[in-house]
Amino acid sequence: MFRAILLQVAATVLTTLAAGWLVGTRGAISAALGGVVCTLPNFLFALRLKFVASRPGASYPANFFLGEMVKIAATIGLLAFVVNEYADLHWPSMLIGLGLALQAGFLAFWKKS
Repeated sequence: MFRAILLQVAATVLTTLAAGWLVGTRGAISAALGGVVCTLPNFLFALRLKFVASRPGASYPANFFLGEMVKIAATIGLLAFVVNEYADLHWPSMLIGLGLALQAGFLAFWKKS
């Protein structure tokens, strides 16, 4: 799970660099915020699952589904916060950063170590 998050961070960094080169600082910040909106809740969810898995007697499926719902709510909340608070948001850069970070996690399942 942490490999998927590492890939999301790498995708966010690459998207931030590309947006900074194409659009400027405004695009770089927007792309970075888009990636963080996705990556931060995923990281917290992975930490939660790691701690639950090592705890005896914990219901892993219940924690997984509850954590997934919280992760989705946190992603939507962070996205709403970024849209409301960052007045100089460059929408295409933010959406590309968000989209690439969301899709980068699937690369972890593609290649096995």
